Amino acid sequence: MEAILFSLFIFTYGLICGSFFNVAGIRIPVGKSVIRPRSACPVCKKTLSLFELIPVISYVLQRGKCRACQTPISPVYVQIEMLTGCLWVAAYWQFGFTKEWIAAITLISLLMIIIVSDFVYMIIPNSILLYFFFVFILEQAVIPVIPWQDAAFGFVSGFLLPLLVAIVSKGGMGAGDIKLFAVIGLSLGFTGFLLSFFFSVLFGTLAGIVGLMRGNVKKGVPFPFGPWIAAGTITSLFIGESFLVWYLSFY
Repeated sequence: MEAILFSLFIFTYGLICGSFFNVAGIRIPVGKSVIRPRSACPVCKKTLSLFELIPVISYVLQRGKCRACQTPISPVYVQIEMLTGCLWVAAYWQFGFTKEWIAAITLISLLMIIIVSDFVYMIIPNSILLYFFFVFILEQAVIPVIPWQDAAFGFVSGFLLPLLVAIVSKGGMGAGDIKLFAVIGLSLGFTGFLLSFFFSVLFGTLAGIVGLMRGNVKKGVPFPFGPWIAAGTITSLFIGESFLVWYLSFY
């Protein structure tokens, strides 16, 4: 019962933080404050009330539309809120209330903001990456989850390997993606980064192929890779170790 109650608390807090991650992902890339002005409808500019800012519930009660002008609200907002809450709980189930859980939800938080910013603007802001770079350094100093050598090697490898791919492919990977992988390597270490990179490229390639077939992606035109880096990193975080054990069992 205690685990269930704590999971509900984590989920609720994750929803609230997910709402903030939406704001951060939309405002930071264009140089706006995440505090002021208060959130408003992007169409009619009406300032949202507290009732309209309740994560998920407001969206459901308003049937996905602005109360004032009835303009449809992007489902991305509620999806990020739900995804944050669910992933924070999943991390608790996997790691328990430990320093590994704290490191995991910090990484997940970064990825949620990146999903929004890259999806909306195709930008991975340096300010966000720099902030989380120092957060991960602080966590390593206070509650180290991986050895410092592994974190440093993961950071360097996370920068150099994507950079090499970008050079060989002549721009097949953006500068923001390269720097994001470096920060991910700092958090997950060398092996975690490699698995993150593998899954990210796999998911991104499959998404690109499906997008080309459906006409949503055009050949030679960049599409947001950040969400697929997030998907690959989350996969590495939760099942990377099991996947590696399974893979090595064939040798």
